[in-house]
Amino acid sequence: MLLVVVLVELLAAAALAAGVGAVAGSLPSQWVWIVVVLLACGTISTEASLGVERLRRRTDETPHIDLSSVWALAAAILLPGVVASALVAVLFVHIYLRIWRRSGVPPHRFLFSVATVVLAVQTASAVVHGLTDGEPFGSGSGLLAVLLALIAYAVVNMALIAGVIVLSGPTRNLSTFLQVVSHGDEAVLEFATLSMGVLVAGATASFGAPYAVLVLPPLIVLHRTVLVRQFEEAASTDSKTGLLNAATWHVQAGREMRRAERGRTQATVLVLDLDHFKLINDRYGHLVGDQVLAAVAAAVRAEVRDDDIVGRFGGEEFVVLLRGSDGAPGGAREAAEVVAERIRLRVAGLRVAVPGSRDSVVVEGLTVSIGGATLPLDGTGLGELLEVADAAMYDAKHAGRNRIRMGVGSGRSADEG
Repeated sequence: MLLVVVLVELLAAAALAAGVGAVAGSLPSQWVWIVVVLLACGTISTEASLGVERLRRRTDETPHIDLSSVWALAAAILLPGVVASALVAVLFVHIYLRIWRRSGVPPHRFLFSVATVVLAVQTASAVVHGLTDGEPFGSGSGLLAVLLALIAYAVVNMALIAGVIVLSGPTRNLSTFLQVVSHGDEAVLEFATLSMGVLVAGATASFGAPYAVLVLPPLIVLHRTVLVRQFEEAASTDSKTGLLNAATWHVQAGREMRRAERGRTQATVLVLDLDHFKLINDRYGHLVGDQVLAAVAAAVRAEVRDDDIVGRFGGEEFVVLLRGSDGAPGGAREAAEVVAERIRLRVAGLRVAVPGSRDSVVVEGLTVSIGGATLPLDGTGLGELLEVADAAMYDAKHAGRNRIRMGVGSGRSADEG
């Protein structure tokens, strides 16, 4: 991961150096005024949202959209890439001093964030100025160029950040990368922010730089809306795994069960318990144990459909509601067994490398015991299915662990292997 971070920073520096020579002949007539207004607006936006951003970072340590892309993309569209990158660097220094440093963000993360945005700005600027000869709002191809620049900015910035998140996490594969990139709310927020950046650029080019100020009120309101969304998500999500917490899972699963009962369709509940998890905590410590839980949660999530409902019940226990079909009940049970077997095998193949550990800790040999219950074979409500699935899971434990039981005493077992 360190090599990737260094390469990104070196690439950003090289891109800046390569573009220095082409600046003089491509500056717009009012470029100084544009730089001053965008810097002022970016600074005011940061100062007006200090409390919100500090609270967001205290309640959620994972990377998230900070809305500075409004000014970064506007600068990329209106100015040469080098000038826009310098403007962005100044804005990010201000953000770091006022927010990130006080939230404990280390300098190397700040430098990497600046490098990713510089590369995104350089790419967007090259797209716009390459397609429109430096006049994005004065030609027939201007709208297309601006939209392509927006997409280029988003792809470069999000791909680099998501790549490093995946490399630093417990599971390093394409599916995890795609999950990070396509994380619904953050992706929508990023494109909304970039759209506002296009509006800033358009207003500035058409009416003058002072019109950029009009974006400040809706941007500040958007900041507060994001905070509300983050609180709602934190209230429903398990902090260690990113899955639904027990209360939220019950609400969503109960809603789905009522829908299945009304429509006379099927559903299956799986209860999963990580075997010998206490030994992991005792041997490696709870921080490593948390990494293992996160890896197992990702493995479970990867083996079910997007609309299946996955949660953590606490400790090392997970629960899944698999949406069923209109076919024979036995078919739903067989399909659920196939899913449970995929989960069992995926967990058994996990190798959890714990980043930052002195002794290069790698936890492997994990196993999980799984119990299941299907509507309507094993019960007529969520409570009954949970009781049957939980009893089946303990039946799998008593049979030697690393097994699957569907229904109490009636399901086949999957031996270790």
